[in-house]
Amino acid sequence: MNQILTIQHLSKTFGTNVVLKDIDFHVNSGDVTSIIGASGSGKSTLLRCVNLLETPTSGDIFFHEKNVTTAQINEASYRAKVGMVFQSFNLFSNHNVLTNCMLGQKIVLKKSEEDSRKNAIKFLDKVGMAPYINAKPQQLSGGQKQRVAIARALAMEPEIILFDEPTSALDPEMVGEVLEVMRKLAKEGMTMLVVTHEMDFAREISNHVVYMGDGKIVEEGTCEQIFEKPQSPRTKEFLSRFRK
Repeated sequence: MNQILTIQHLSKTFGTNVVLKDIDFHVNSGDVTSIIGASGSGKSTLLRCVNLLETPTSGDIFFHEKNVTTAQINEASYRAKVGMVFQSFNLFSNHNVLTNCMLGQKIVLKKSEEDSRKNAIKFLDKVGMAPYINAKPQQLSGGQKQRVAIARALAMEPEIILFDEPTSALDPEMVGEVLEVMRKLAKEGMTMLVVTHEMDFAREISNHVVYMGDGKIVEEGTCEQIFEKPQSPRTKEFLSRFRK
């Protein structure tokens, strides 16, 4: 298996607050890894460390065996390969949908206007947003904004996409349209690291599940191991809240 990301002994503190403690796991090419756990367990901070939006206090992150926490790396180029979709969309409000999906390609990947445009339209079409290329973000629903954000990440042609609770800011009726896009990406073999509260969705698309509590990995394994036969009492107790 081709290991894309390897996290070793990762810790993060903010002042005296220890948010992540000795995190170890890896992501192989084609994996869909869901990170689950209660709010405040450190899941989003973990993703932000992986994307270098937060600097780890200690530990290492390897991307194709290159340590991105110590090496002098170009963060913009790294983030093009390790895309991120935020819960609050993070679109540029003063640009339309098309330009939102073109800017990174032009600035980071140094693509031409024409190539950036073609690529942006290809991925906007993929997420069902091609008819809205001239709309500004404020004219879109939450679900539409998130689909644009996914298209923007895809347009950078990343090797892995990090999803930080991509549906948590959405009205319930819009959650489905975003999950459907993610489902499609998973089926196509996109490598994904997903922080989510959508347990049914995690169970459906993941081949690897990490359960976090109090900034630590409590348990990890295959989808079946975690959802059907969890070993830790904490994992069992957490998942019991979602059983219908």
